[in-house]
Amino acid sequence: MTLTTRINSALVLSVLAACGPFVAAAEPGEEVITAVMQMGFAPPTIASSRGDESAGPYERMVIQGATIIEGAGAPPMGPVTIVIEGDRIVALNGGGTGSLHMNDESFGADTHVIDATGKYVIPGFVDSHVHFGTPSHAFGGALTDPEYVGKLLLAHGITTIRDAGSLMGLSWTLKHKQLSEQGAIAAPRIQAYAVFPEIMESPEAARKWVRAVKKKGADGVKFIGAAPELVSAAISEARKLGMGTAYHHSQLSVTRTNVLDSARMGLDSMEHWYGLPEAMFERQVVQNYPFGYNYSNEQDRFREAGRLWAQTAEPGSQSWVNTRDELIKLGLTLVPTLTIYEANRDVMRARSKDWLADYAMPYMKRAFEPNPKIHGSFHFDWTTADEVAWKDNYKRWMSFINDYKNSGGRVAAGADSGFIYGIYGFGYVRELELLQEAGFHPLEVLQAATINGAELLGLAADIGTIELGKKADLVIVDENPLANFKILYGNGHSRLDNATGKMTRISAIRYTIKDGIVFDAQHLLDDVRQLVTQQQHREEQATEPK
Repeated sequence: MTLTTRINSALVLSVLAACGPFVAAAEPGEEVITAVMQMGFAPPTIASSRGDESAGPYERMVIQGATIIEGAGAPPMGPVTIVIEGDRIVALNGGGTGSLHMNDESFGADTHVIDATGKYVIPGFVDSHVHFGTPSHAFGGALTDPEYVGKLLLAHGITTIRDAGSLMGLSWTLKHKQLSEQGAIAAPRIQAYAVFPEIMESPEAARKWVRAVKKKGADGVKFIGAAPELVSAAISEARKLGMGTAYHHSQLSVTRTNVLDSARMGLDSMEHWYGLPEAMFERQVVQNYPFGYNYSNEQDRFREAGRLWAQTAEPGSQSWVNTRDELIKLGLTLVPTLTIYEANRDVMRARSKDWLADYAMPYMKRAFEPNPKIHGSFHFDWTTADEVAWKDNYKRWMSFINDYKNSGGRVAAGADSGFIYGIYGFGYVRELELLQEAGFHPLEVLQAATINGAELLGLAADIGTIELGKKADLVIVDENPLANFKILYGNGHSRLDNATGKMTRISAIRYTIKDGIVFDAQHLLDDVRQLVTQQQHREEQATEPK
């Protein structure tokens, strides 16, 4: 039986603006891309095969003389020599451990050697909230290029992602997951979550749907809103099947299911922050909406969202503490995605990011500009008062995130790039900066970016820290990222060169290693710039008079 779905998600609102409600595809998880194709847009392509941007895995590889930051909170240690065989770390020598430090003569002719003297090695990053591709840009005449996305993510040290919704279609996402696992494409490791439909006939139908997407290969389920009994049944079934669960608590359903409600059902992670202030309301039950509010008008939606934290319990109050402690006890992970809303506190800064010119696809830049048909393009008349409200929103929101972490709760880093001036990779680095602004020590930021994400995804036995036996998922950086996360940006960090008296750019990521495959970060960035230029040329030719 087919099910009529009504996905009012922030992530697919642009599609629904044109399509409205539509019938779920026969294949579970394909609803969104089916709707896009029905609109006349071509189906998305598969990412190109790996080229000379990468090499390996090697039978034996040695990273020599590095200072390592292991990812679980320990301070830097070095020099250390890391020995990798295939896709696994088999030895860590040096670093004051008493182990004998290897020298060149001991490597052997069949060993690939990377000299990391003076460099830092950190675990590969986990982006816990990604849309590997999104149809929201379809209104610009293009679907997101997966080669572009994969290379940008890797170039910023991201080796694992959780695709929160598989919006390009579950089959498409699983195909890229398979190709990444095979080392056939330049892309991070992928966990694919399917979007749960809002309307179903019964809890048993919800359980059946979860079993269907699990059989197809989905790693988890993402919720946006549905009747509480449906969500509860689906979460229960997902847990039984060993699947992950994530929830973007939409304003359309949060009065029925807030974060405490879903966490009590067994939810693994809450996305963004919707549903958390509502769980701590003391003087009201419903958000204080203006009488003329319309959720489908995104300026209304985001303008009032920026005033929501001011309506909830004060930091340190009993409601705040009780909510914090119960969520921690229930094992809920926060994935705040601070970066994707930052334009709301300074839209001028968002529009003038210095990486947009070279690294943003033209169809993405068009989609970012105000347009009522496209999700996240809502700054039609964004005022000083709106920005001030959002700045206050961030203070309160960040206070809860930092308190949650300090009280023993898990926070994982995610960027939600592809919307609201958010560019893949760049947005993730900005998320690290914002976590530091929230009060995290840089070592705690790296925890959120590595081991915390790995634990959330159930992958901590293989990734998330630099340890013997774990996957060779590593990032080799020229400078200490703890001192300045800006060195991780693909377009570099601007700094005065005292020798010349001129400003220069420091781009510090040298290599991203995933499953023992060594990706040259600078080569990846060159490829991305070429992809952007090629797309610009195609669009210019398409608009030339015949």
